[in-house]
Amino acid sequence: MFTRSMWSKFFTFIFAVILIMGVSSMAGAETIKVGSLNDMTGATSDVGKDYALGVAEAIHYVNDTGGINGKKIKLYQFDYGYRIPEALTKYNLFKRLKCVAVLGWGTGDTEALAPTVARDKMPYVSASYSGHLGNPGKTPFNLFFAPDYSTQARGLIQAWYDNVWKKHAEFDKRKPRLAFAYHVAVPFANASVPAGKDQAKILGFDIGSDQNVTLFAIDTKSQILALKEYNPDVVYHSNTVMSVAATLRDAYSLGLKSDHLIQNWGFDENLIKIAGPAAEGAYGCAPWAFFGQEAKLMDKVVEYAKKYNPSIPLKNRTIHTLQAYASVLGLVEAMKRADKAGDLTGEGILKKGFETMKNYEIGLGMAPVSYTSADHRPMSLVRVYRVKNGKFNILTEVDMKKLYPDKWANEWIGW
Repeated sequence: MFTRSMWSKFFTFIFAVILIMGVSSMAGAETIKVGSLNDMTGATSDVGKDYALGVAEAIHYVNDTGGINGKKIKLYQFDYGYRIPEALTKYNLFKRLKCVAVLGWGTGDTEALAPTVARDKMPYVSASYSGHLGNPGKTPFNLFFAPDYSTQARGLIQAWYDNVWKKHAEFDKRKPRLAFAYHVAVPFANASVPAGKDQAKILGFDIGSDQNVTLFAIDTKSQILALKEYNPDVVYHSNTVMSVAATLRDAYSLGLKSDHLIQNWGFDENLIKIAGPAAEGAYGCAPWAFFGQEAKLMDKVVEYAKKYNPSIPLKNRTIHTLQAYASVLGLVEAMKRADKAGDLTGEGILKKGFETMKNYEIGLGMAPVSYTSADHRPMSLVRVYRVKNGKFNILTEVDMKKLYPDKWANEWIGW
């Protein structure tokens, strides 16, 4: 098994090779430079490693299929270890390299960079889906390709209420009880909690005390014992998969009789592998197809995984590869549109690229994507799965914009 140190050396070598190959193979050709920040060794590397592989593979796919209207992409990809100061340093490097856009990663660093990105007019497509980034009035150059975390929280709670609680024997006798388990001090983990609590209040939940579960947690027994005192009907999790799996294992072993709702980064193929029977019955949001499922472009995703990372078994790849493809292909489409309009500048990519997308179909099992100059939330559909017999089974799809049109339009943007 790879240790964190071994992963660090592996990725440093791999991406150094990619960069060298990129420079030599594109010599003399017109290229478009794109930067990429990834967590391959830090606090979220449990999901970040596969995402990083997906970014590199997706860029290869784009260059092999025409690039940006014939122009090749030159990728500068770095591991920043989930350290905000390192992200700021690497972003400044991307500017010196004259990158036209950045593929970013975490919530803390993305939100910290947002004012700088806006000042520089640098399109910044992150793997953070913080609802704070969806308001172009405040973060005009921040984009992403997923339902934002706040919409995910609202959709998960709404789906559980409609599909589970309404069928409960005590539905008309008492309020359902909800608790939140997440790393309180981490911006990514806490980004959706206010919206989740607001949705719970709208639906009439009783809300218990938050449980602080760190991203590095391997023992959560004290938090589970505290939850048992409250006896929630359902617990909402917004950490990455390793700590979510640890929490589910302890909940299972200590007999916590609660359902579990899991934000997208904690709900992947590894959850079932790591948590085992403790994952059975868990609900989660998955905006993309799981790796290997039938979906548009899945054949290419698998083909390029085999071609460029043959040493990593396909059984070890996850939905996070699909997430990376979504970010890359979404950015590429915006750049194609801007380039066709003769304006491959930051503002051109935003105004003549992203903000011209209306119900754009990327594929990968995603809902269609739309942006406007007034709203950078790309979608309102939350797809909810349940683990049954060790498999992901679709439970329902919740369109929060359709369910709450006034709140969606007037209250929820920027949460």
